[in-house]
Amino acid sequence: MKLVIFAGGIGTRLWPLSRESAPKQFDRLFFGQSTLEMAVSRVRSVFGWADIFIQTVPAYEKIVREQIPDLPLENIILEPARRNLGPAVCLTGLELKKKGISGPLAILWADHLMDRPAEFTAALLAGEELIQKKPDRFVFLAEKPRFANNNLGWVTCGPRIGNNGHFDFFRFAGWHYKPTPEKCSALLAGGDSFWNPGYFITDLDFLLDEYRRLAPEIYEKVSQNDYENALAIHFDRAIIEKVDLDSALVIKTDMGWSDPGTLYALKEALAPDPSANVVQGEVFTYETKDCLIHNQEQEKLVAAVGLDGLIVVNTKDALLVAVKDQVVLITDMLKKMKAEGKEKYS
Repeated sequence: MKLVIFAGGIGTRLWPLSRESAPKQFDRLFFGQSTLEMAVSRVRSVFGWADIFIQTVPAYEKIVREQIPDLPLENIILEPARRNLGPAVCLTGLELKKKGISGPLAILWADHLMDRPAEFTAALLAGEELIQKKPDRFVFLAEKPRFANNNLGWVTCGPRIGNNGHFDFFRFAGWHYKPTPEKCSALLAGGDSFWNPGYFITDLDFLLDEYRRLAPEIYEKVSQNDYENALAIHFDRAIIEKVDLDSALVIKTDMGWSDPGTLYALKEALAPDPSANVVQGEVFTYETKDCLIHNQEQEKLVAAVGLDGLIVVNTKDALLVAVKDQVVLITDMLKKMKAEGKEKYS
């Protein structure tokens, strides 16, 4: 099986810790490693270098080579322009076909954390076996939810249809892309919906066939080398929300997975106890709970009094204060900032 790790994002939801010049997946915030290095290390224990590919943008190619020096240079796939994941996954599929590749393919991400990587690789191998048996489908990995996270997609499972001795397999019953907080609470309470980490296994030819069927305008632009004009849309919107329910199944996992893709998700990853604070730098808290307070200025004290569920990030050129449930708006805020002439802060 071939595995593609996507590492071209800017990480705008983690602003101001993540910037265009230094996106989150390359920052060694966690245990001396970047999340890209962790992502490669997880699969490298089971799969060979020839099976691992990294998709990124030209501006980040050098740092990918520096952080993953053993990766064959031909296994770096470059996206000529940022057009979101709908076109990016299509481009990757077409590039792999040009290399004469076929068969099972896993789509992975470079910016996640995981407590139990052995569970993850076991699920990948289970998905590979399922695709080998029936190539014309998607196999999604669904993660046991720990709270009503409204910054993720959610997968709803139907009836159980099998087991390989380790994992249960379920029919794919529905998809919710970043539902409202109220909807997330209902999904969590229902018991049959799970976090969508975005990992899936499929057959390369089937994936490209689905692009031709469900997103022909994207397939046409990408295949004709007109990538810059491809519709900028998320893969979930372009493909997954349109797939036939019978052409997908779900493997339920408990990988200890988290996506520090927002500042509150970062806080949750570092301190699973919801009432705990996560602080870094010169910070003093009093009667404060469930906050992330990150201070990068060594000569300045950040003091927090009576706060509950807030995000405070102080860097040398920007100060962010946000309610934890509203960090999803940071991306839109940055767009507005750029439109108003404040590009230097992005």
